[in-house]
Amino acid sequence: MSARERRPGAAPPPDPHTAAAEAPAALGDTVAHELERLSGLTSAWRPELAIDELGVVASVGGGIASVRGLPRVRADEVVRFAGGEEGLALDLRKDDVGVVLLSSDAGIGAGAEVTRTGRVLDVPVGEALLGRVIDPLGRPRDDAGPVATSRRLPVERPATPIFGREAVRTPLKTGMKVVDALFPIGRGQRELIVGDRQTGKTTLALTTVLAQADTGVRCVVCAIGQRGSETARWLTDLRQRGAMEYTCVVVAGSHEPPGVRYVAPYAATSIAEAWMEDGHDVLIVYDDLTQHARAYRELSLLLRRPPGREAYPGDIFYLHARLLERSTQVRGGGSLSALPIIETQAQDLSAYIPTNVISITDGQLYLSPGLAARGILPAVDVGRSVSRVGGKAQSAGYRAVAGDLRLSYAQFEELEDFSRFGTELDADTRRAITRGRRVRVVLTQGPYDTMPVGEQLSALLAVASGALDDVPVEKVRAVEAALRARARDEAGDVLARLDAGEALTDEDRERLTALARDVARSVGGDVHGDA
Repeated sequence: MSARERRPGAAPPPDPHTAAAEAPAALGDTVAHELERLSGLTSAWRPELAIDELGVVASVGGGIASVRGLPRVRADEVVRFAGGEEGLALDLRKDDVGVVLLSSDAGIGAGAEVTRTGRVLDVPVGEALLGRVIDPLGRPRDDAGPVATSRRLPVERPATPIFGREAVRTPLKTGMKVVDALFPIGRGQRELIVGDRQTGKTTLALTTVLAQADTGVRCVVCAIGQRGSETARWLTDLRQRGAMEYTCVVVAGSHEPPGVRYVAPYAATSIAEAWMEDGHDVLIVYDDLTQHARAYRELSLLLRRPPGREAYPGDIFYLHARLLERSTQVRGGGSLSALPIIETQAQDLSAYIPTNVISITDGQLYLSPGLAARGILPAVDVGRSVSRVGGKAQSAGYRAVAGDLRLSYAQFEELEDFSRFGTELDADTRRAITRGRRVRVVLTQGPYDTMPVGEQLSALLAVASGALDDVPVEKVRAVEAALRARARDEAGDVLARLDAGEALTDEDRERLTALARDVARSVGGDVHGDA
């Protein structure tokens, strides 16, 4: 288009000769600016010498590797083998390092290279762990995919200082009358569950987990050295009852290397501590610490540490002390309650591991094989069980009803044994035995059968007041079930107040007692005496 043909006000077309002259100048300015920026970066950079330690496996076997050539490795540091396997530097010696393997040793042989990672062992924590089943290293063991969290905490952490703790005052509901009434557990307490095999230890702990459904308490269940079939069974029970909504399960099965079983309870505690530090109340179950101690004994013997009593190493007490001391009530915050489980052999409470853990915890629930064999469940031996927190973590309703129940029930068991010799008994002794047998039936509950506080107290008040003394023993269970149903319908306001932790008034006591006597007459029949 010529100049005469351009529209009025239109910009003239660019001159190709002028644009070609300006392009090199603009490019030169850009290059100069970029060179100046790079010059500033390189002037601040200083070369540094990086030392990369490289070790070599001298021997491997039994879940332990002896590594040479890592002079600056730290205790509990994670090291990595050439094939990607990881281990934990547990034993630092003069000439080599004893590394506990966290995976199978199938791909590790003598001469394999080992490098430091510079980090300690950690585990993923946070809200994403709710409802998940993982191993102690944070790897999923369910079908829900990877754990979607970026937050991690070391598995070994110092316990809360004394000045950061508060006294245990808030009750932790277990849903079991024999525990809530006679051996109350508080939030932040460590209550040991101890007994022989097949006495219901795991069932008691999982019943407590199920009882937290409406309390806001989160739960962590740590299974150590258990058979896979057994773990799958109670995992199914938890899922069917909706407990996995507020629970995380950490599994280190019997087929896992001893190093994985060793770190399992510490990893589970870090998961629970993260929730506690966020202000939540948390319950953790260790099932069981006997298997944990055996895994540590296996590692210690393979590391050639000097054995002591029952072949356990000298620091076996510290193994569980530093673990259980992490359970507490944080000042102005959340709490972490612990239910460790210990298995005894032939009812021997004086064995090494049971006595160690008994001295660390705040009480123990001893489960008797004799009671379990007779079908009295939970098989809690009242005479050999104790809660060192006691009434400080018990609601006012329990203190009013169950204050003398524990002592009278323990006396009944002694009198019952004495009566078997055929000795002639006076009226007071016969009356104590009569009531004690009914108390024993009332305290019996089936597996996973949790009961609200109000219904527990209505049943306990009925038997403590003597309303069931004339009911045949074989009918006591039916009377209790009918009483609970009647109480829900006719005294629901009283039960609601008791569930909220309020005290039992004289009017409430008379109302529930009258209801119990009426149910005993209508359901228990006119037959008197013992069965």
